Amino acid sequence: MRSRQLPSQSGTDLEKHRDLLVAENMRLRQEMKGFEARLQELQRQSVKCVNCEHSQENAKLQEKLAQLKQEAEEVKGRLSELDLEVEQKTNRLAEVELRLKDSLAEKAEEEERLSRRLRDSQETIANLKAQPQQVKYVIRTVEVESPKTKQALCEAQSRNQYLQEQVGMQRQVLKEMEQQLQSSQATVAQLRAQVLLYESELERAHEQMLEEMQSLEEDKNRAIEEAFSRAQGEMKAVHENLAGVRTNLLTLQPALRTLTNDYNSLKRQVREFPLLLQEALQSAKSEIGQAIEEVNCTNQELLRKYRKELQLRKKCHNELVRLKGNIRVFGRVRPITKEDGEGPEAANAVTFDADDDAILHLTHRGKLVSFELDKVFPPEATQEDVFREVQALVTSCIDGYNVCIFAYGQTGAGKTYTMEGTPENPGINQRALQLLFSEVQAKASDWDYRITVSMAEIYNEALRDLLGKEPQEKLDIKLCPDGSGQLYVPGLTEFPVHCVQDINEVFEFGHVNRATGCTYLNEHSSRSHALLIVTVRGVDFSTGIRTAGKLNLIDLAGSERVGRSGAEGSRLREAQYINKSLSALGDVIYALRSRQGHVPFRNSKLTYLLQDSLSGDSKTLMMVQVSPAEKNTSETLCSLKFAERVRSVELGPGSRPKADLGSWSSHEHLEADPPIITQPCIRTQSSPRTGRSSSLRARLQTPGKLRPVPV
Repeated sequence: MRSRQLPSQSGTDLEKHRDLLVAENMRLRQEMKGFEARLQELQRQSVKCVNCEHSQENAKLQEKLAQLKQEAEEVKGRLSELDLEVEQKTNRLAEVELRLKDSLAEKAEEEERLSRRLRDSQETIANLKAQPQQVKYVIRTVEVESPKTKQALCEAQSRNQYLQEQVGMQRQVLKEMEQQLQSSQATVAQLRAQVLLYESELERAHEQMLEEMQSLEEDKNRAIEEAFSRAQGEMKAVHENLAGVRTNLLTLQPALRTLTNDYNSLKRQVREFPLLLQEALQSAKSEIGQAIEEVNCTNQELLRKYRKELQLRKKCHNELVRLKGNIRVFGRVRPITKEDGEGPEAANAVTFDADDDAILHLTHRGKLVSFELDKVFPPEATQEDVFREVQALVTSCIDGYNVCIFAYGQTGAGKTYTMEGTPENPGINQRALQLLFSEVQAKASDWDYRITVSMAEIYNEALRDLLGKEPQEKLDIKLCPDGSGQLYVPGLTEFPVHCVQDINEVFEFGHVNRATGCTYLNEHSSRSHALLIVTVRGVDFSTGIRTAGKLNLIDLAGSERVGRSGAEGSRLREAQYINKSLSALGDVIYALRSRQGHVPFRNSKLTYLLQDSLSGDSKTLMMVQVSPAEKNTSETLCSLKFAERVRSVELGPGSRPKADLGSWSSHEHLEADPPIITQPCIRTQSSPRTGRSSSLRARLQTPGKLRPVPV
C-alpha cells in the first residue's frame, strides 16, 4: 500500500511547489508592469528646463534603464527555465508512477493466474483422493467349467489393468502440478523482489526530486532578491535623474515637430511614388526595346564581319604557309649520348650560326660544309620549341587541307622521339592532337567537328593495319571508285576519337604491333615506316559549309649503311627494303624538283601513300634528324643533302581548301554524315573510349562499321 500512496503524495507536493512558482512569477511580472507604468508616467510629465546641462545625465539614465530591462528579461528567462525543469520533473514522476502501476497490475494478474492453477490442482487432488482405492487381490487359478464365468474373469482383469493405468496417469499429473506450483511460488518471490526494488527506486527518485526542487527554490529566491535589490538601486537613480529627464523632454518637442513635418512630406511622396514608378518603367521599357533592336542590328553586322574575317584569316594563313614554301624542311640535332661512346669518334661535328637559326655547319673529313634549311633546332631545343614552329601547319588541317609531317634521318638520330616523345615529354603526334582538340573545343559554338584516327606501317614493302584484328594482313592502295583520283586503303581501320585519352589508348595498341629490332646502331630501331592518319571533318552551323582535312604524321624507318648496322638475315632484308623505299622517296623528290612529266610515286608503297602530300594543294613538313657525333658524319651529310633537295621542291600555289556548301569534298562523297556503310572492304571500329573496363585489345579487335579511309 505504501508504494501506491507514495506517487500521489509526491505529485501533490510538486503541484503545490509549481503553484508557488507560478504565483511568484505572476507577482514579479506585476511588479515589472508597475515599474514600467511608473516610468512612462514620469516620462509624460513635462517640467520646463532652465538650461540643457542634463543631456548627458539623461543618456546615462537611459542606458541604466536599458540595463535594468535586460536584467529583468534575464530573470524572466531563468524563471521560464525553472518552470520547464519543474514540468520535466513532473513528467518523469508521472512516468515512474505509470510504470509502477503497470508492474503492480502484472503482479496481480500473475498472482490470480497462479491462484487459479493452485485451486485447480487442489481440486484434482481431492477428486483423486475421493476415488475408491483399488484393492489388490490374490487371484488363485480355479478351473471352472462355465464359459460365462471365464468371460467375467477376463473382463475383470482388463478393467483392473485399465484402472491401474489411470492411477499412474493421475499420479504423473499430480507431480506436474506440484512442479508448476513450485515454479509459480518462485515467480511470485521474484515479482515481490522486483516490487521492492521498484519501491526503493521510487523513494530514491522522490528524494532526489525533493532535493532538486529545494535547490531550485533557493536559486529562485536568491535570483529574485538580487534582481529586487538591483531594481531598487536603479529606481533610486531614476528618481534622482528624473528632474533632468523632465527638463530634457521640453527640448525634444521642437525636434518632434520637425520629424512630424518630415514624416508628412515622406508620406505624400510615398503616395505619389506608384505613379512616378509606372512612368519610369514605361520609359525604361521603351529604352530597353530600342537598345535590344540596336543590339540585334549590331549582332547581325558583327556576324557578317566575323564571317568575312574568318575567310580572310584562312586566306592570310594559307598564303603565309605558301610563301614559306609548300614543303618546309626543319633540322634537329640530337645531343651526344652515352651510346655514342667516348673518344674522338664521339666528338661534336655540328655547329650552328649565331646570327641565323636556319644555317647548320658540319665538319666532314676536315672540311666545313654548310647547309641552309627553313629552321634548325640545336640539341638544347625542347619539344615545345619544335611544336611551336609546327602548330601553324597543324591548324591548316582544320581548314580542310591535307597536311603531312614526317621525320627523316639515320637510325638513332631521334626521329621517334621527335614524333612520339615520352609520356612525360610528348612529341609532335601527341601535341598536334591536343592542339586539334583544343581548336575544336574553341569552335564548338560555331562548328561541329568529327576526328578519326588510323594507324598503319609499311614493313618490307607490305602495308599493315596496326589497329586491325589481323595486324599481319597485307593491305593495298587503290583509287576511289568515284573518279576523283583520290587514294584510299580498303580494310584500314578508322576510329573516332573524342579526347587525348582515346589517342593514348590507340597509340599504346598500335605500338605493340609495330615492328622494331635491335641493331649495332640502335637498341630499339624502328624497322618500318609508321603512319598516323588523322581525318578532321567539320560543319559550320551558321553557313552550312563542310570541310574535310587530313593530317599525316609519319615516323620513317632509319636510313643506315648495312655494314655499320651489322644487319644479318631478316634484319638485312628489312634494311634493304627500308633503303629501297627511302631511295624511291629520293627519286620522287628529284622528279618533282626537275619538274618531270612523270613522277614515280608507284615505285614504293611509301611514296604511293604520300602522293597526295607531295603534290597538289597539300602542305608538307620534313623534320630531318641528324646525329652530331663524328662517327656519324657520313650519314649526317647524306641526310642534310637530301633535306636541301627536298627544300628546293616547288609544288605550285595551293588551291582553296576542300570545303563546300552542304557537301563533302570529292573523296568524301563515299560517305554521308554521320557514318553510312558504303564499301564492304573497309572497316571502322567503335571508339576505344567506350567500355574502358574491358581490355584495349578486345575493344580494338571488335568488328565495327565500314568506311573508306582516304590516304
